[in-house]
Order: sequence, then C-alpha cells, then structure tokens
Amino acid sequence: ASISFEVFGKVQGVSFRAYTKRVAEKLGLKGWVQNTKQGTVVGQAEGPARRLAKLKEWLEFTGSPKSEVSRLVAEQRRIPDDRGERFARFEIRK
Repeated sequence: ASISFEVFGKVQGVSFRAYTKRVAEKLGLKGWVQNTKQGTVVGQAEGPARRLAKLKEWLEFTGSPKSEVSRLVAEQRRIPDDRGERFARFEIRK
C-alpha cells in the first residue's frame, strides 16, 4: 500500500522530517519526506496498510516534540507496478 501526505501547522524548524523518518523506519516503511515553500511538510510512504495507518496517526496526532499539527491531508496511492515498492529506504528530501 502507499500514501501521500501533507502536514499543516508548525511543522518546519521543529525536526518534523527527522522524527518522521525515524518513525517510518521503525515501522519498516519506505518513501520520503520534505519541506515545502508553503510551510508544510509533504511525503510519500509505502508498506503494509496497518503500518501506514500508524504513521498517519503519528503524523496527525503526535508529530515531533515541538511541532503543532493543525491538519493532515493523506490519500491512498496506487503503486504503478506489481513489485509493490518504488523506494529503497525512507529519506529526507531537501
């Protein structure tokens, strides 16, 4: 399964990407996360649906210690090939 997400609120300058990477890796997910010029954090994650649900819950209700999440927009994505994975690991993009 795969999701794309955008997190709104105080999510830049509070180690949100680093914590997201740590949580995603702990859950065994692959994908990426990055800041936007609009002040949000966006990303994609792939892995088992249950683990993606845990990441979504963390993004919306926990976040990094100094973050203040006001809203999460997440949607299921179709993985275009049958192999099921497009990413080798979970990374922070600049």
